[in-house]
Amino acid sequence: MTIATADEFESHRPRMFGLAYRMLGSAEEAEDTVQDAYLRWSGADRGAIGRPAAWLAKVVTNLCLNRLTSARAQRERYAGPWLPEPVLTSDGTLGPLESAERRDAVSTALLVLLERLSPAERAVYVLREAFAYRYREIAGVLDLGEASCRQLYRRAVDRVAAEEARFEPTPEVRRGLIDSFVAAAREGDVAGLERLLAADVTWWADGGGKVTAARRPILGREKVLRFLAGGSVRAGLDFTVSQINGAPALVAWVGDVLVGVVSFEVRGGLIAQMRAVMNPDKLVFVGRQLARS
Repeated sequence: MTIATADEFESHRPRMFGLAYRMLGSAEEAEDTVQDAYLRWSGADRGAIGRPAAWLAKVVTNLCLNRLTSARAQRERYAGPWLPEPVLTSDGTLGPLESAERRDAVSTALLVLLERLSPAERAVYVLREAFAYRYREIAGVLDLGEASCRQLYRRAVDRVAAEEARFEPTPEVRRGLIDSFVAAAREGDVAGLERLLAADVTWWADGGGKVTAARRPILGREKVLRFLAGGSVRAGLDFTVSQINGAPALVAWVGDVLVGVVSFEVRGGLIAQMRAVMNPDKLVFVGRQLARS
């Protein structure tokens, strides 16, 4: 028996992390999943593995399916809206993101929509869309027939497309909006913020019950502006901009302490959705990334 080596596993770790993160929407859980996969790898007979990439993809996907089954009940009890953990993508953590399609595949907006899929639908969708797996390969990962995988994929695409509006602005337009938002927030310029927001803008905040955050979405420009003016834009906060989940995002600090990451969805040249992750547990991974950048 030839034991599988750690060096060989490490060459696959980034891809396996990208798969687990897209499946789970949690960087910390993705790291744990990849480590669980390593434990299985380290005890396996290398001669029986065949293609390591396929073997690991199957292990990681099935570990994620187990986690998603239990996570669904936990997220139903979650305090307030549940949002995916932010991940810095300018350092290549989630792979190359040169095209709009690749950036969209890791966007906060899409990860939120994927929460609506069943675990099996999500697995098929991620393997097909993000990793370009053929149906035969997906069937091998999930131990399903190709026809079943095709049906799951069609159902997933229909459910995502029914809710998703793809108004992809150019990177320059998006960055200009975020820079303008940051400038207005720093100055407490409510009128400046108003010019950037769509009439039906929505603010979502994930505090996880651990920090003060709106437990329900705030709908409409006037209400969002009142909320921002009433405490979200306040003295003591500093703002920077980083590429998070494939797009420019606002990063909020109090001194050297990371307190929030806000992602933006842009429609018609205006900000239509703002999703703020403020739960300290969900900022640990991206905080480590930012410290290294």
